[in-house]
Amino acid sequence: MSEDALFYEGYGDFKGYSTPTLKKKHIRRFDKHVWQPAAFSSDMSILEFGCGTGMFLAYLKAKGITSFVGLDHDAKLAEYLPEGLSEHFLAADIWDYLADEKSANQFDRVAFFDVLEHFTVEDGLRLLRSLRGVLKPDGKIVVKVPNVSSPWGAQYQYGDLTHKVAYTPASIRQLSEAAGFTCTHCYGHHDGSRGRELTQAVLHGFLKRMLAKSPEIWTADFFAILTPKA
Repeated sequence: MSEDALFYEGYGDFKGYSTPTLKKKHIRRFDKHVWQPAAFSSDMSILEFGCGTGMFLAYLKAKGITSFVGLDHDAKLAEYLPEGLSEHFLAADIWDYLADEKSANQFDRVAFFDVLEHFTVEDGLRLLRSLRGVLKPDGKIVVKVPNVSSPWGAQYQYGDLTHKVAYTPASIRQLSEAAGFTCTHCYGHHDGSRGRELTQAVLHGFLKRMLAKSPEIWTADFFAILTPKA
């Protein structure tokens, strides 16, 4: 068994898999971080790669989207999905799925959150290039990764030994360009109350004045929206 397989064999225990409960605060955060910036609409077809236990799938259902697929390599995740999502879940190898002609030009949006860092840079490039094939002509990809340019991002990047590549907004843009995409927007992931967000903004403003060079984005994770080049 490979080293990667050994880590993933007990990944559910490491992550503490449980069935998520979608709350109003989660809907507000997905609205802010995904739906609005990437211009989602309820008539779209969505693919989430690396869907985990299905929180984002539950959100898509709550927003009235009916055409969506959550793909993950771990079939055990089906046990933890919220009710009514099993028909939208597919346990499959991503490369096999992307190579299937039935997947071509099927999706308006592709989302993968906390996934890209699990691939080598070479496989990450291959992944983005392959995802172009499942997007409709005006499709977009939404990515979230740990932000190692932030002093708060290292705990998320290096707290999981299955992570292979550390990203910054600059390196996401570099990867996007190489894969034939334009990174139209990079923005922080603000997870917490409005009061906490304001407190962090004050702290980051103070640090920015103290440092010779400060991060483009301060939050521990960041999102990027990728649009295929013509």
